[in-house]
Amino acid sequence: MHFKSRTSLLLVLLFLLTACVSQANNINIPKKPTPSPTAPISLLPESCPDSLSQDKNCYTPRDLRLAYDIETLTRQGFTGKGQTVVDIVSYGSPTLQQDMDIFSRQFGLPPIQIQVVSPLGTAPANTQNKDIAGWAEETELDVQLIHAIAPDAGIVVMTSPVDETEGTIGMPEFMKLEQYAVNHHLGQIFTQSFVASEATLADSAGQQLVKSFTDFYRQITTQQGWTIVSGSGDNGATDWADLAATKLATSPTVNFPADVPWVTAVGGTTLSRAANGYDERAWPDSGGGISKFFDEPDYQRSMPQTVQTQLGAHRGLPDIAADADPFTGMAFYIAGRWLEVGGTSASTPIWAGIIAIADQMASHPLGFINPALYRLAASSTYAQDFRDVVAGNNSVDTPVQVQGFQAASGWDPVTGLGAPQVSHLIPDLIAALK
Repeated sequence: MHFKSRTSLLLVLLFLLTACVSQANNINIPKKPTPSPTAPISLLPESCPDSLSQDKNCYTPRDLRLAYDIETLTRQGFTGKGQTVVDIVSYGSPTLQQDMDIFSRQFGLPPIQIQVVSPLGTAPANTQNKDIAGWAEETELDVQLIHAIAPDAGIVVMTSPVDETEGTIGMPEFMKLEQYAVNHHLGQIFTQSFVASEATLADSAGQQLVKSFTDFYRQITTQQGWTIVSGSGDNGATDWADLAATKLATSPTVNFPADVPWVTAVGGTTLSRAANGYDERAWPDSGGGISKFFDEPDYQRSMPQTVQTQLGAHRGLPDIAADADPFTGMAFYIAGRWLEVGGTSASTPIWAGIIAIADQMASHPLGFINPALYRLAASSTYAQDFRDVVAGNNSVDTPVQVQGFQAASGWDPVTGLGAPQVSHLIPDLIAALK
């Protein structure tokens, strides 16, 4: 995850680090949250707060909805109403609800009560933990972007008392949170920005954990109607080689759980205003590449031979993309400050909001969407369903040099199939799933 204020770029690269004790947590089984009461979404002109107003590529919620052709559906009442997105994080944020209230008022969004669920308990407050701020920012980034895209969707934040970093650390607790969410019917969409490098999961313990998650994800996406969106990471074509996250791998490396074939992996773009609308290119830090863990799924086998040669019969990621560049980010509020925000931690909740709108339009959860996405990519509707991203790459030149991948026509290992053009994509996606 990357943040940018008016005067500086704050690089807060999370692999979901951060301890933050949520002051609102429910140990008992909660009732399924209902969407916030429908309130008119303001049609007044929006602008970024004064501290960010000099940046021409600072976006408001409506800007993002316009950029991805969502606003047409918003005005028709397709706002995620009746749907719930479940966000998985460590620790949470102590100022989540009050910051959310300020964010909603600033941009004329309906008020929303965020439900925080902590079935595993909460960690003791520790002001010395350097990761507290990062997890708090991650939590609020997720929630504010979901609300920006799908203003009437319910949001459940599930917090772990353990810090997820690299390898298996913190992952068993996240599995328990997700099992709890499924068993207690808390929603139908998981948004996950947490990542662990494949390089740190290559041992027997890591492989066992990967298998457990994979089996679980296969079950809930194909049998129980869940859709899972996961960020592809923020280190370009490489990622950490060690559990302490101090050394980057010197060869192309992708992340778990975005690599799981039952997950919809979300990469990152740079979204810029242009005379005729918007330009979009690959964000250089977008994670993406070829998995060493997973064979190529059936839904990717329809892609051209040039892509098949690149994949070498392995899973390629990401599947899709959206804005992730902190220099072209949405205005985001936390603990008294407005920031611009980036990373695939931003592009992922954008897609979670889009899926909530799609579920509302379909009147049922769409579940596993990957096969339908790739069918659309091979159809005559591809050009209207996606903004094909053909410029940029995710090569890394410091502190290690790793040859990455080039954005290209059609699918590529930086931006996947591209960015959404939602008013066309959602009806076509629903039709492709029938």
